[in-house]
Amino acid sequence: MARETKLKVRLLKHTQDPERVCAEAAKLCYNPIGVDELGGKLSDEEVQKSLRHIMKMGHYSVIEHAVFTFAIEGVSRACTHELVRHRIASYSQQSQRHVSEAGFNFIEPQTIKDKPELSKRFQSFMDASQSLYSELCAAGVPKEDARFILPNACETRIIVTMNARALLNFFELRCCASAQWEIRALANEMLKLAKQAAPTIFENAGPACVSRRVCTEGKRSCGRWRSIPGAILRE
Repeated sequence: MARETKLKVRLLKHTQDPERVCAEAAKLCYNPIGVDELGGKLSDEEVQKSLRHIMKMGHYSVIEHAVFTFAIEGVSRACTHELVRHRIASYSQQSQRHVSEAGFNFIEPQTIKDKPELSKRFQSFMDASQSLYSELCAAGVPKEDARFILPNACETRIIVTMNARALLNFFELRCCASAQWEIRALANEMLKLAKQAAPTIFENAGPACVSRRVCTEGKRSCGRWRSIPGAILRE
């Protein structure tokens, strides 16, 4: 029987001391020094000051030296179709060609859960899809062909690697209230972990109304920008 599952995100790895690496890169850019003069000579306060300055100046190329790798499960294929549109990243997704989906997990939108009769039919459809998938495989149909009847709700697992600059852009777009609910939930979990690893780089990260004080959603705006000092709405 197909089973509902929940989102889980782990920060597997990241650049060691990511903020110091970026601050050292900035130091090299703006000072007549050699590589032997880099490394460990900046205090924690100097690292934070340097990063806040380069972020304010928009010198985002410096933070591309910090890289973060996330392990994600409990998301739908519909979600990862949106995720992989962020092209400045690396992805390794669990393959439906090689991994059996017999008894697959699925994600059910809350808007369907809120309607008990439709939710029951939704889950029955998941079970029917899983049953037919298993029949096809048992009949010798290759998994890469049997997968054609799997729904977008089918759970997948994926490894994602992005640099800090790409993550800031990802958070601007996907933490926004206008983003699709599932990828927004994913982005918010990734942001929590990124902030723990690099609090200065990501201290203002989030939707554009938070990160740049500009709401770009026009008539679709959720109105959050009104509660943010200095934020404006771009029509």
